[in-house]
This record gives sequence, structure tokens and C-alpha cells, in this order.
Amino acid sequence: MPQGSGPVGFIGLGMMGLPMARSLLRQGFGLVVCDANPAAREAVAEGGAPGAVAAAATPAAVADGADIIVLMLPDSNVVAAVTEGKDGLLAALRPGQVVIDMGSSRPGETRRLAALAAARGAALIDAPVSGSVVKAKAGTLAIMVGGEDAAYAKAEPVLRGMGETLIRTGAVGSAHAMKALNNYVYAAGLLATAEALRLAEASGLDLAIFADVLNASSGRNIATETKVKQEILPGRYQGGFQLGLMRKDLETAGSIAEETGVAAGALAHCRAFWTDALAALGPKADNTEIHRFLGERR
Repeated sequence: MPQGSGPVGFIGLGMMGLPMARSLLRQGFGLVVCDANPAAREAVAEGGAPGAVAAAATPAAVADGADIIVLMLPDSNVVAAVTEGKDGLLAALRPGQVVIDMGSSRPGETRRLAALAAARGAALIDAPVSGSVVKAKAGTLAIMVGGEDAAYAKAEPVLRGMGETLIRTGAVGSAHAMKALNNYVYAAGLLATAEALRLAEASGLDLAIFADVLNASSGRNIATETKVKQEILPGRYQGGFQLGLMRKDLETAGSIAEETGVAAGALAHCRAFWTDALAALGPKADNTEIHRFLGERR
């Protein structure tokens, strides 16, 4: 493992967590892992050096074996269960330890848990990621990081083992807020793009040429650049981000609107639209299938 470092704790070996943990192994880190899925616990060790991965039965046991602990969990409810539930992480924390919440949690909940960790002399920082499973496998994620300088300095080598771009966002909770708001902007752009494609189709326009017009003009966004010709027009709908996760990020953005009292009408529209799409298509549908959903509504 990297000189002067101990094993890294890793809780949550799902679709993103598993390749992120494997990226750390490739960088020479040892791991103490915890996940409810025994197959995931076995999969993370594949290709790693003998003895590089140890399994922990509980989150508290992860804290016993690692000074830096990564959480890659679905949402704040699961984070709370792992940190505050039976054999949870918080009660086992020691002074100087750093917990890195890399999932898409609610900023207010992140600040609450950070205060509880600080009361034990530890630190909790937020470091949500931007990028697909492909980037997680390559270790090239973009990672937003909120938290104090001392905690960031301890966490930085671990974060660089999973991502190539680190962006400091400010106080703890700020990274989770920026991630949710970024994904809201992406969702709004994707929805507008899908609607425009349906309007162009109904008007008899050449959709490939329309995509070129969008990408050469002011309508250009990440959806027009990376989703239209690649996923939507061929009907592949395999953009790599689940519709249920998109809706979850919109709900997190909605919690920010409620907390701040800002009237966010476009956000409310997106939230309602994705809720309807989720009910129709299911949470594991690709987010680009919002285009298919629009066609079915017609």
C-alpha cells in the first residue's frame, strides 16, 4: 500500500462503489470492506494482491481497522442507518479518523452527521462524484469535496486513488449541495433536449441534422453532445445513469429549495416529471429513457 498509509475502510460496494474500491486496490491501498452483499465482498478482491482485502462484519468493525473510511451508499437514509444504527460507525470513531461520504446525501443531513463525528474528535467530509461506471473503473472520476483543510489533507491521497479531478467546494455539506444542483441542471437540459427532439420529429425534421444544429448553437449542453446521437436517436438508451438516481438527486435539490425558501419553479417541474417517469419506467431505466417516456405520453 502507499507508503505511510494504513488500509482504507470502504462501506458500500454497489454499481459505483465496487469499481471505486478496485481502483484503490490498483493504487496499492489495502481495504477493509463492509457490504450486505457477500458476492460484492468477494468480487472486490478479484485481481487484488493476496491479503489486500479484509472483510468486516459491521460498520463499527470497519472503524476499528481503518483511519479513513469511504461511504458509497445510496442516500442519506442508508448513511444514517450505517452510521447510527446497531454496530454503527459513529459510536466506534476515534479522534483523528476521517469519514468520506461519497454518495448523494442531503446537505443538511451531512452537516448533522459531521457535527456528531466532530464530537468524537473525528471528521466527516462530503465528496460526491461525477462520472459514469466507466470512469469509476478507470479511476478518472471528478470529485467535489466539502470539509475543513485538515480532514481534506488526510483524505486527498485516497480521493486521488479514485478520481483525476478534485474540486474543493467549501464547508462540509457544500459538495453534496453542488452535486445535487449540478444534476438538476443536467436533468433540465436532458428534458428540454428530449422534448425538442419529439417536437422536431413531429415536424418532420431530420433529427441527426437537428442534433448538429444544437451542438453548433446556443442549445448545446452535455445531453446534446453525449446522449442524442449516441443513445437517443439509435434507441439504445444506455447512457449509464439510472432514472431512479436522477430522480433522487432532484429530490435532494428540492430539499435545498425547501431549506432555503427559494421558489424554484423549473425544479418543481423537473421533479414532478421524473416522478411520473419513474412510476412508468421503473428506477433502473436509463435516464435517457425520458425521451421514450415522452413518446409514450403522446
